[in-house]
Amino acid sequence: MTLKEILKNKYFKFGVVIVIYLLWVIWIKNYWFLFGIPIIIDVHLTKFVNWTFWKKPDESEKKSAVVEWVDALIFAVIAATLIRMFLIEAYTIPTSSMEKTLLVGDYLFVSKVSYGPKLPNTPISFPFAHHTLPLTKYKKSYVEWIKNPYKRIAGFGDIKRNDIVVFNFPAGDTVVLEMQEQDYYSITRNYADGLKRRDIQQGDPIKSFESYKAIARDYIWDQFNITVRPVDKRENYIKRCVAIPGDSLKIIHGQVYINGEEQPHFEKMQYDYFIKTNGKQINSKYFERLNIAVDDRRYIASSSMYELPLTAENVTNLKDFTAVSVVSKYENTNINMANISIFPHNTKYPWTEDNFGPLYIPEKGVTIDLNVDNLPLYYRIIETYEGNKLRVDGSEIFINDKKVNSYTFKMDYYFMMGDNRHNSADSRYWGFVPEDHVVGKAVFIWLSLDKDQQFVNKIRWNRMFSLIH
Repeated sequence: MTLKEILKNKYFKFGVVIVIYLLWVIWIKNYWFLFGIPIIIDVHLTKFVNWTFWKKPDESEKKSAVVEWVDALIFAVIAATLIRMFLIEAYTIPTSSMEKTLLVGDYLFVSKVSYGPKLPNTPISFPFAHHTLPLTKYKKSYVEWIKNPYKRIAGFGDIKRNDIVVFNFPAGDTVVLEMQEQDYYSITRNYADGLKRRDIQQGDPIKSFESYKAIARDYIWDQFNITVRPVDKRENYIKRCVAIPGDSLKIIHGQVYINGEEQPHFEKMQYDYFIKTNGKQINSKYFERLNIAVDDRRYIASSSMYELPLTAENVTNLKDFTAVSVVSKYENTNINMANISIFPHNTKYPWTEDNFGPLYIPEKGVTIDLNVDNLPLYYRIIETYEGNKLRVDGSEIFINDKKVNSYTFKMDYYFMMGDNRHNSADSRYWGFVPEDHVVGKAVFIWLSLDKDQQFVNKIRWNRMFSLIH
C-alpha cells in the first residue's frame, strides 16, 4: 500500500482523529466529551447518521458550489472558534492606558496557552461576538441555559510580575447599558457624592455615604437599563501585572514598591507632567516626533502650560527645548476623593493613585486575620468573587451566618496597572483581578494603525510583528 493510499484509508484517518480527540479530552480534563467518540466512529466508519445534512444524497461524489461554500464556512467557524478558545485570540488596544508600551490602534494576539485556556462559563453564544449581538445595541450574544463553573486547563506557566495580561474586567459584572464606558460601581459612587454635595450646599442634614449609595442605586436601576454579565462576557482589559499572589504592594510618590523593593522603570512607561513655557506654544510637529498623540496634548493658554503624558526620554528632550522653562511631575494628593474613586473606596484608607497601600495581594490557601478595619480591602473578594454570604454587625463579621475573625482565600489574585500611570483605570481604582478572570498573555503586535495620520502613513511599520515586553 502506497503512502497516498494509507493517507486516504478511512481507518488511518479515524485513528489520527481519535488520538487527537482523546489527547484533547485529557488536556481539558472533562471526560463528558468521551461521549463524542461514537459520533467520530459514525462519521469515519459506520455512517449510520447523515452528519452533513445540508448535502443531497447524490452529491457524495460531486459537490455543488453552494455545498462547497457551506462546507468551507462550517469548517472555518469551528476551526476559528477552537483556535480562539484554546490557542490565541485577536485583541485591539482601544485606549491609551498602556502607552507607550502599547498604542491606541495596536492589533495584537493574546496567547491562551501561556497561562492555560479558560473554559467558557457560557458556552452557548453567537460566534465571534463577545457580549452583544452584531447590529444590535443591547441584545445579548449569549444565553445562560448552561452555566459552567470556573475551570482552567493546563498551560505553559503562571503569571509573572510585569507580564502584560488580558483579563475580564472585575467590576464589569453589572453594567449600565447607556454608560458602558464607565463601570456601574463608580457611577453609583459619583452619583452618591453628588447627592451629598447637594445636601451640604442646601444645608440639609448629612447622611452616611452608604445611605447616599442606596439612594443612588435605586435611581440608577429605575432610570437606566442594567444587565448582569457572567465572568467570560465582561469587557476585556489589558494591563501590566505588577504584583502576584502573596506580594505586598505600596506606591509612594508614584513609585511602585513590591515587597519593599522598587519596581523597575520600563523604558516606555509614562507619567503626567506640567510643562511651563515662556509664552510660546510648542509646534505640533515636535509633539509628533515625541509620539505624543493629539488627544493627549492639553494646553492651558492662560498660564502658558501643557499637561502631557511623558516617558523619561521625552522629559529629557523637553527640558532641552528652548521654549520650556519648567518641567514638573504631576502627583495627586487629594485624599478627599479616596472613598469615591480609589480602591477600597473607604475613608479608613485615604489613598490616591500616587500614594497607595500597603496592600497584601491574596494567595490561594492563605489565611488572614479579618476585622472591620481590613474588611473593606477584601469585602468584594469574600462576597462577590468567592460567593459567600457576608454580614457585618457592629464590630462582628459573619460569613455564611458564622461569626469569624479570619478568612482563607479560595483563589489567587493579582494587581494590574497600566504603563500610562496617570491615565489608566486599573487596580488602584477597582481592586484585585481574580484568577478566574485571567484570559491570556499579550504576545505580539501584528498590525498598528495611527488614527492621527492619513492613508499609508496610518500604518506604524516599525511596530508590525513585534514582540510585546
